[in-house]
Amino acid sequence: MNEIIKKNALTFGFIIGLFSVLTTTLIYIIDLELFTKWWIGIITISFSIAIGCYLVIKTKKEMGTISFKETFSVYFIAASIGYLISNLFNYLLFNFIDPEAKEKIKEIVIKYTVDILEKVGSPKSAINETIQKMNETDSYSIGNLLFGYAFSLVIIAIFGLILAAIFKSKPSQGL
Repeated sequence: MNEIIKKNALTFGFIIGLFSVLTTTLIYIIDLELFTKWWIGIITISFSIAIGCYLVIKTKKEMGTISFKETFSVYFIAASIGYLISNLFNYLLFNFIDPEAKEKIKEIVIKYTVDILEKVGSPKSAINETIQKMNETDSYSIGNLLFGYAFSLVIIAIFGLILAAIFKSKPSQGL
């Protein structure tokens, strides 16, 4: 693997991971209810997309030309590292540092979900069943975090393929 790709993928992977850790920490410090706000997700996703585009552009500029595979690889590796750091931090924070916060977040999410289900007119039995399932689920268990990470890898791969198609160097026209 090209040294520029390795260096940039690792550097930006840690940047993405650090951004995620800082975001989670700020939300944790400010107000746990922010974990349920859609606009926080939009900001986080927007930053990840922007940093991914910047990473690919920077790598292409440093290499001169970049293939589809190289473009995909640098983005996929960086994003995978970033999300791995994020998941490890979430696991430590909500299982060892402050397990009570995990329960508070679960209560907030259940309340938020019940409000939505009531607004759309869901039957009480469906709401109760949903609450029961949510109470039985540990969103920050190692299994659920690994499942979420695997799902994230699929999304990362799809976005990486799109980025690679957009930013790969065009083949030079021979005579």
